[in-house]
Amino acid sequence: MRWRVLMVVAFVADAGTAWADVRVPSLFGSHMVLQREQENPVWGWAEPGEEVTVQIGPQSQTTRAGADGRWRVKLAPMAAGGPYVLKIRGQNELELEDVWVGEVWICSGQSNMQWPVNLADDPDLEKMTANYPQIRLLTVPNVGTQEPQEDFRGQWQVCSPETVGSFSAIGYFFGRLIHQATGMPVGLINNAWGGSACEAWIRRDLLEQDEQYKPLLDRWAELEKRAAATPEDRNLQAQMKGNARPGNIYNGALKPTIGFGIRGVIWYQGESNAGRAYQYRAMFPLLIQSWRDEWGQGDFPFYWVQLADFMAEKPEPGESAWAELREAQTMTMDRLPKTGEAVIIDLGEGRDIHPRNKQRVAKRLARWALAEVYGKDVPHRSPRYQSVEKKDGRMVVKFVHVGQGLYSFDVDEPRGFAIAGSDRKWYAAQAKITGPDTVEVWSEAVPDPVAVRYAWADNPVCNLYGKIPGDADGLPVTPFRTDDWKGVTAEAR
Repeated sequence: MRWRVLMVVAFVADAGTAWADVRVPSLFGSHMVLQREQENPVWGWAEPGEEVTVQIGPQSQTTRAGADGRWRVKLAPMAAGGPYVLKIRGQNELELEDVWVGEVWICSGQSNMQWPVNLADDPDLEKMTANYPQIRLLTVPNVGTQEPQEDFRGQWQVCSPETVGSFSAIGYFFGRLIHQATGMPVGLINNAWGGSACEAWIRRDLLEQDEQYKPLLDRWAELEKRAAATPEDRNLQAQMKGNARPGNIYNGALKPTIGFGIRGVIWYQGESNAGRAYQYRAMFPLLIQSWRDEWGQGDFPFYWVQLADFMAEKPEPGESAWAELREAQTMTMDRLPKTGEAVIIDLGEGRDIHPRNKQRVAKRLARWALAEVYGKDVPHRSPRYQSVEKKDGRMVVKFVHVGQGLYSFDVDEPRGFAIAGSDRKWYAAQAKITGPDTVEVWSEAVPDPVAVRYAWADNPVCNLYGKIPGDADGLPVTPFRTDDWKGVTAEAR
């Protein structure tokens, strides 16, 4: 009996000590990278009222834990460099070693961002050469819940042939280019979930404030009632914890990272929302703006990958949900500052939704960051439609951001154009480059054209580029349409 009492006393004493210990979430650990030249929040837990000091290099910040045991400080801006030891002292002391200051990027989205180096092109060569001790990797596990989480299981790793294989291929290839071009340490946070829907990454109350999302939320409310009433239905339990339920990934995976000092975000998602592409016109900007608002760093850069070509090629031009989703992605650049789109309409695989050539995808993303964030003189914008003029029964289309001029790959004539008259019936069109930024489009079947489309299909045959120095092809022209006729996803909610 005395032995049992001693054990209980010892347990209570240990529990009290554990409560008093200063601790930090997994975001903060040895081998991490802090964002250079800006304030960096550091936070954690301690005994209520406990004094906590955070020290790195010559600077020291002190605060006290609140009544709920939470504490938070902000480190003053630091120049790129390291390694440092980050010390956190309260009643105990934590030492986070091998900490560097450099550039930090979130790598997020669905499976094409989650896709690992092990499954990309040339994984053996990529891993063999992945000796980059100043690139650091952190992966956030997939957790879906309606309850906001404060932490996750994960740890920073030094990039090496042993660690890079399971990391996001696009994330790593992007980060490697940033590191090579700037010479600075790079921290990459892989927070992606295959098959995830856009609405799962957004706070649910924000969706509830907009009437256009009511049908979507009503469907989920009905599913949630059924799941509560039939807990034995494993499929419904899985959906409740899954990657499509509004707010689920925001709470389970994104929330624990919000506030960590970052430079920006790269994003590859949209496939799961293609059936509701018109809705994505508002939902995707909402995601970006809400993340920026919560991070509290202003309008940090947010660059995404436009959907690649996928599925069977169609013999005749027509409607496409995937084309409408690409259109919604492109529209986002006009709605929000410091955003950019990597067009990869030429890099997809018709029979596989996961193109293996992640290296070229990452290069097109990195061009945006190198030009817009790091001041490098590199072309980064794909040509975009600017205007159209009807002339002698033909349509003359003008483009912007054409680099050194428009160029058709493989054959002399541009392919991928379609043309329609007032009857809205689409025909494959002939086309000719008539100037560095203009293309003439026509079809004998449409003597009085009113609209033009380019690369408007799930998997279009298209070959128009804007030439850039030192690149055999250049950057592909952004798919577009000149009409505003109601699309196939216009009513989908």
